[in-house]
Amino acid sequence: MFLHGTSRINKNGHLEIGGVDTVEIVEQFGTPVYVYDIALIRERARGFKETFDRLGINAQVAYASKAFSTVAMVQLVDQEGLSLDVVSGGELYTALAADFPVERIHFHGNNKSLEELEMAIEHQIGCIVVDNFYELELLTSVCEMKQAKAKILLRVTPGIEAHTHDYILTGQEDSKFGFDLQNGQAASAVKMALESNHLDLLGLHCHIGSQIFDTTGFILAARKIFTKLNEWKNEFGFESTVLNLGGGFGIRYTKEDDPIAPSQYVEEIIKEVKAQANAFSMTVPEIWIEPGRSLVGDAGTTLYKIGSRKDVPNVRKYLAVDGGMSDNIRPALYEAKYEAILANRPLDEVEETVSIAGKCCESGDMLIWDLPLPKAENNDILAVFCTGAYGYSMANNYNRIPRPPVVFVENGLAHLVVRRETFEDIVRFDLSLSQKVNN
Repeated sequence: MFLHGTSRINKNGHLEIGGVDTVEIVEQFGTPVYVYDIALIRERARGFKETFDRLGINAQVAYASKAFSTVAMVQLVDQEGLSLDVVSGGELYTALAADFPVERIHFHGNNKSLEELEMAIEHQIGCIVVDNFYELELLTSVCEMKQAKAKILLRVTPGIEAHTHDYILTGQEDSKFGFDLQNGQAASAVKMALESNHLDLLGLHCHIGSQIFDTTGFILAARKIFTKLNEWKNEFGFESTVLNLGGGFGIRYTKEDDPIAPSQYVEEIIKEVKAQANAFSMTVPEIWIEPGRSLVGDAGTTLYKIGSRKDVPNVRKYLAVDGGMSDNIRPALYEAKYEAILANRPLDEVEETVSIAGKCCESGDMLIWDLPLPKAENNDILAVFCTGAYGYSMANNYNRIPRPPVVFVENGLAHLVVRRETFEDIVRFDLSLSQKVNN
């Protein structure tokens, strides 16, 4: 049994997180429920940020809020002195609702709307990461209309493929994201940005993938980018003051995963950026990175109650829980793997191997295949680990199932930060056949 962060087995023989008994969490908030270990999030955030501070490097560590975005989470990010990545008007609105410092907000996305760009300019956010020529022109027109100047990074695809799942590769040449570094697109974008009176080009951004367990990809990306920066220094007189190497730092979902410490990622990135800058006689740029999953992924645990059982002789044993792909679509979407235990009796002897089924009306709604467990009974509590990233943020109302609440636990206290949806919430925006709507 591998427990993350502050998780432990307490004197009652129950799983405890953040000093709070998970059985008590279920009694108070019901199931399914997302539980976040706040001390672990703080530890991870400081692991990235303090390494830059210790090595004397100007940097921004920006939490990639697409992993998990709520007002309380954004406020926690602010407490830790991090910056914040947003990729939509909704994520930006959440940041504003949390009173997050606008100068530390970075706006990503491959198809930002006119309204989203206007929102970003009106609130004078810190940086817009421009993804394509359409956006360059649209942002310029917005700035002209608003009589404003926007600080930008240009997202480039350096042609580096991280060793990860095909669905979440983003740094290779065949990608929906960014200006290609090899075919001249990026050079054209740099020229356009430098010629604009309304854009302040700070530097470049890249993101090579997700769930990355070493630093090789980041090093190769930095080398390719600096080779181009040297060309552009000679051609345009442009020197990048910011280099954003993205995120994708991996976490341990199962025993097969072997991530490295946040400090090791940072140290290796700094070492390579310094080496490249020195090789081309450039000033070392400010380094930005974007941890998302690596801050919140293994800090999150989802608690379910066991419901029905189906035994198929000589084939498989199914246990169904009161959630599924409506609160964690990752297994159905790209075969994500998880580990789990019975939270109310984790020390009981393993007696069987079961597969955990969700309650949605889909054969593919399976959370875990072939999980060793004690003999589970109805109303036992199943704790599925490492669901903190892309669980809540990708939750849905399939089968009109309400989304679960979110609870933060720290120092023995449980704090509800997102309430459970109700059936009334599900139909809140529905209109009857006879109703007329005034646009």
